[in-house]
Amino acid sequence: MIRVLVVDDSTFMRNALVALLEQDPDIKVAATARDGQEALKKAAELDVDIVTLDVEMPRLDGLSTLQELMRTNPLPVIMVSSLTESGAETTLKAMEQGALDFIPKTMSNDRDRFGVELRRKVKAVARKKTIIKMKYRRINHIVPPVVPRPPSQPADYVQTPCRGPRDLVVIGVSTGGPPVVQKVLAALPADIPACILIAQHMPAAFTGPFAKRLDSVCKISVSEAENGDKFKNGHAYVCPGGKHIGVRMRGPLPEVVVTEEPRKALYKPTVNVLMETAGRAMGRRTLGVMLTGMGSDGCDGAKVLREKGGCLIAQSEASCVVYGMPKAVVDAGLANLILDAEDIAKAIIATVKG
Repeated sequence: MIRVLVVDDSTFMRNALVALLEQDPDIKVAATARDGQEALKKAAELDVDIVTLDVEMPRLDGLSTLQELMRTNPLPVIMVSSLTESGAETTLKAMEQGALDFIPKTMSNDRDRFGVELRRKVKAVARKKTIIKMKYRRINHIVPPVVPRPPSQPADYVQTPCRGPRDLVVIGVSTGGPPVVQKVLAALPADIPACILIAQHMPAAFTGPFAKRLDSVCKISVSEAENGDKFKNGHAYVCPGGKHIGVRMRGPLPEVVVTEEPRKALYKPTVNVLMETAGRAMGRRTLGVMLTGMGSDGCDGAKVLREKGGCLIAQSEASCVVYGMPKAVVDAGLANLILDAEDIAKAIIATVKG
């Protein structure tokens, strides 16, 4: 049974979250809290597995509550965010400071879809309770008990080198992705001889602030993609939420495609479109990277990318928030390399430069 602490200053929202969560027999709301101070008290008193945390609250806001929680009683946290620009920026900061995922409040306009997504995220993220406690004990200089670290790759998985040079890097990512994308991009040199395209499952209001945040902390330049953008070395394009990003050839030169098709795709952006179009347009010039995320989006596209001579790196289970999308390509035998998050940038640099 997953025990949840629901934190929100709105009585209506608290009641809605409780009702939606408890539709799953494996989830129990252990308590609710109206603000950050009450949340910290109840988190200390109760044995809960995960916290859903409102971003904007009186007395102690979501970000301050998160910081104190990770200092005193680290737990998996999902931020429940408004879709304002300030809400997006605060949510991205929260993920840098320990929150594992977020869900936009405006999804509650479609109650059934919101409930399905909320329960799915809670069940996926709650599994990280032990890892979160170990990580923040280390950060807070509390010596944890020794627990064997899971291997980065399956024992029977044969890795094959990603040989270069390759001048296009395509990244697919979902749950738990923003901090990992930032870690990878921030480690790349400004003069890396490749263009980077990113399909991150994220609402439209978040992708602009996400791109700006990356641009401010990375040596490479980062922007939200627009249809027809030209490929530039040392530049990363983030797909706008609600649309798809891909590659097409304009004569001998590749360019960025931003489109609403396929409209019926489960995810917008879908990683499948990015991986498949990159493979078809640029083949062996492409390096694919599959990062943390639920489900298997990107696996079909990765198959095309590999068939056309592309190379693929998958993030390891040990370093993923949710080992779904990388697992799908590993299980399908499509990953050339399986690497921990901190080793991916080094592998990108080596492969791109050949």
